[in-house]
Amino acid sequence: MKLYGEHVVLRPAAPDDIPALATIRATPEVYETWRGGDDLTAAVTDALNDPDVTVLAIEHDGRTVGAIQWEAEPDPEYRHASLDIYLDPAMHGRGLCADAVRTLARHLITDHGHHRLVIDPAADNAPAIRCYSKVGFRPVGIMRQYEQGPDGSWHDGLLMDLLADDLTA
Repeated sequence: MKLYGEHVVLRPAAPDDIPALATIRATPEVYETWRGGDDLTAAVTDALNDPDVTVLAIEHDGRTVGAIQWEAEPDPEYRHASLDIYLDPAMHGRGLCADAVRTLARHLITDHGHHRLVIDPAADNAPAIRCYSKVGFRPVGIMRQYEQGPDGSWHDGLLMDLLADDLTA
Protein backbone atom coordinates (compact mmCIF):
# COMPACT_ATOMS: atom_id res chain seq x y z
CA MET A 1 0.00 0.00 0.00
CA LYS A 2 1.31 3.39 -0.96
CA LEU A 3 -0.31 6.70 -0.13
CA TYR A 4 0.34 9.60 -2.48
CA GLY A 5 0.46 13.17 -1.29
CA GLU A 6 1.19 16.24 -3.35
CA HIS A 7 4.97 15.98 -2.77
CA VAL A 8 5.47 12.79 -0.76
CA VAL A 9 4.76 9.09 -0.98
CA LEU A 10 4.03 7.18 2.22
CA ARG A 11 4.71 3.46 2.20
CA PRO A 12 5.26 0.79 4.83
CA ALA A 13 8.74 1.22 6.29
CA ALA A 14 10.97 -1.76 5.59
CA PRO A 15 14.27 -3.06 6.97
CA ASP A 16 16.06 -1.34 4.06
CA ASP A 17 14.87 2.01 5.50
CA ILE A 18 16.46 1.47 8.90
CA PRO A 19 19.89 3.02 8.10
CA ALA A 20 18.35 6.16 6.59
CA LEU A 21 15.82 6.54 9.41
CA ALA A 22 18.48 5.99 12.09
CA THR A 23 20.63 8.66 10.42
CA ILE A 24 17.71 11.09 10.42
CA ARG A 25 16.93 10.28 14.05
CA ALA A 26 20.58 11.05 14.90
CA THR A 27 20.40 14.63 13.61
CA PRO A 28 20.39 17.03 16.57
CA GLU A 29 17.04 18.57 15.61
CA VAL A 30 15.29 15.20 15.48
CA TYR A 31 17.17 13.56 18.34
CA GLU A 32 16.19 16.43 20.64
CA THR A 33 12.51 15.47 20.40
CA TRP A 34 12.62 11.77 19.43
CA ARG A 35 15.73 10.56 21.24
CA GLY A 36 16.00 6.76 21.29
CA GLY A 37 19.06 6.01 23.36
CA ASP A 38 22.56 5.21 22.20
CA ASP A 39 21.51 2.73 19.50
CA LEU A 40 19.17 4.46 17.07
CA THR A 41 19.32 1.53 14.66
CA ALA A 42 17.81 -0.63 17.41
CA ALA A 43 15.24 2.07 18.24
CA VAL A 44 14.08 2.28 14.61
CA THR A 45 14.06 -1.52 14.32
CA ASP A 46 11.97 -1.79 17.49
CA ALA A 47 9.47 0.75 16.12
CA LEU A 48 9.13 -1.18 12.86
CA ASN A 49 8.52 -4.39 14.82
CA ASP A 50 5.96 -2.92 17.26
CA PRO A 51 2.67 -4.67 16.44
CA ASP A 52 0.60 -1.75 17.79
CA VAL A 53 2.23 0.91 15.61
CA THR A 54 2.16 1.33 11.84
CA VAL A 55 5.35 3.02 10.62
CA LEU A 56 5.39 4.51 7.14
CA ALA A 57 8.47 5.78 5.37
CA ILE A 58 8.15 9.24 3.87
CA GLU A 59 9.62 9.39 0.38
CA HIS A 60 10.39 12.55 -1.57
CA ASP A 61 11.98 12.42 -5.01
CA GLY A 62 12.56 8.68 -4.56
CA ARG A 63 14.46 8.80 -1.28
CA THR A 64 13.50 8.19 2.32
CA VAL A 65 13.35 11.53 4.14
CA GLY A 66 11.52 10.59 7.32
CA ALA A 67 8.86 8.47 8.96
CA ILE A 68 5.29 8.97 10.05
CA GLN A 69 3.56 6.51 12.32
CA TRP A 70 0.14 5.92 13.79
CA GLU A 71 -1.66 3.74 16.25
CA ALA A 72 -5.32 3.30 17.08
CA GLU A 73 -7.13 3.33 20.41
CA PRO A 74 -8.87 -0.05 20.46
CA ASP A 75 -11.67 0.84 22.90
CA PRO A 76 -14.68 1.61 20.67
CA GLU A 77 -16.01 4.19 23.14
CA TYR A 78 -12.80 6.22 22.74
CA ARG A 79 -11.92 5.32 19.15
CA HIS A 80 -9.28 7.58 17.62
CA ALA A 81 -5.83 7.39 16.07
CA SER A 82 -2.64 9.13 17.16
CA LEU A 83 0.15 10.25 14.84
CA ASP A 84 3.84 11.03 15.15
CA ILE A 85 6.33 12.18 12.53
CA TYR A 86 9.98 13.03 12.02
CA LEU A 87 11.55 14.49 8.93
CA ASP A 88 15.12 15.05 7.82
CA PRO A 89 15.91 18.64 8.87
CA ALA A 90 17.38 19.23 5.38
CA MET A 91 13.80 18.84 4.09
CA HIS A 92 12.21 21.33 6.50
CA GLY A 93 10.50 24.39 5.05
CA ARG A 94 9.25 22.65 1.89
CA GLY A 95 5.76 21.70 3.04
CA LEU A 96 6.64 17.99 3.19
CA CYS A 97 5.61 17.58 6.84
CA ALA A 98 2.14 19.04 6.26
CA ASP A 99 1.79 16.98 3.08
CA ALA A 100 2.71 13.76 4.92
CA VAL A 101 0.42 14.51 7.89
CA ARG A 102 -2.48 15.48 5.58
CA THR A 103 -1.98 12.36 3.45
CA LEU A 104 -1.98 10.04 6.47
CA ALA A 105 -4.90 11.88 8.10
CA ARG A 106 -6.98 11.50 4.94
CA HIS A 107 -6.16 7.77 4.87
CA LEU A 108 -7.07 7.28 8.53
CA ILE A 109 -10.37 9.10 8.12
CA THR A 110 -11.39 7.69 4.73
CA ASP A 111 -10.00 4.16 4.82
CA HIS A 112 -10.02 3.38 8.56
CA GLY A 113 -13.12 5.34 9.57
CA HIS A 114 -11.50 7.45 12.28
CA HIS A 115 -13.46 10.57 13.16
CA ARG A 116 -10.75 12.02 15.44
CA LEU A 117 -6.95 12.13 15.28
CA VAL A 118 -4.50 13.40 17.90
CA ILE A 119 -0.89 14.53 17.88
CA ASP A 120 1.20 15.79 20.79
CA PRO A 121 4.17 18.00 19.94
CA ALA A 122 6.35 19.62 22.57
CA ALA A 123 4.61 22.81 23.64
CA ASP A 124 7.63 24.86 22.54
CA ASN A 125 7.96 23.21 19.11
CA ALA A 126 6.50 26.12 17.11
CA PRO A 127 7.39 24.73 13.65
CA ALA A 128 5.60 21.42 14.36
CA ILE A 129 2.57 23.21 15.78
CA ARG A 130 2.38 25.43 12.66
CA CYS A 131 2.65 22.37 10.43
CA TYR A 132 -0.14 20.48 12.19
CA SER A 133 -2.34 23.59 12.28
CA LYS A 134 -2.06 23.90 8.49
CA VAL A 135 -3.61 20.44 8.20
CA GLY A 136 -6.49 21.35 10.54
CA PHE A 137 -5.27 20.18 13.96
CA ARG A 138 -6.37 22.45 16.79
CA PRO A 139 -4.86 22.89 20.25
CA VAL A 140 -6.79 21.08 22.96
CA GLY A 141 -4.58 21.96 25.92
CA ILE A 142 -1.21 21.88 27.56
CA MET A 143 -0.11 18.65 29.17
CA ARG A 144 2.09 19.93 31.97
CA GLN A 145 5.43 18.22 32.57
CA TYR A 146 4.43 15.68 29.94
CA GLU A 147 7.79 14.45 28.71
CA GLN A 148 11.15 14.02 30.35
CA GLY A 149 14.08 15.48 28.46
CA PRO A 150 17.54 13.94 28.17
CA ASP A 151 18.75 16.14 31.03
CA GLY A 152 16.05 14.74 33.34
CA SER A 153 13.90 17.88 33.36
CA TRP A 154 10.21 17.73 32.46
CA HIS A 155 8.70 19.60 29.51
CA ASP A 156 5.17 20.52 28.57
CA GLY A 157 3.39 18.95 25.62
CA LEU A 158 0.56 20.34 23.53
CA LEU A 159 -2.34 18.01 22.81
CA MET A 160 -3.83 18.77 19.41
CA ASP A 161 -6.71 17.04 17.69
CA LEU A 162 -8.34 17.00 14.32
CA LEU A 163 -11.93 15.99 13.65
CA ALA A 164 -12.72 14.55 10.24
CA ASP A 165 -14.54 17.72 9.18
CA ASP A 166 -11.51 19.86 10.14
CA LEU A 167 -9.12 18.26 7.62
CA THR A 168 -7.93 20.84 5.13
CA ALA A 169 -7.75 19.95 1.45
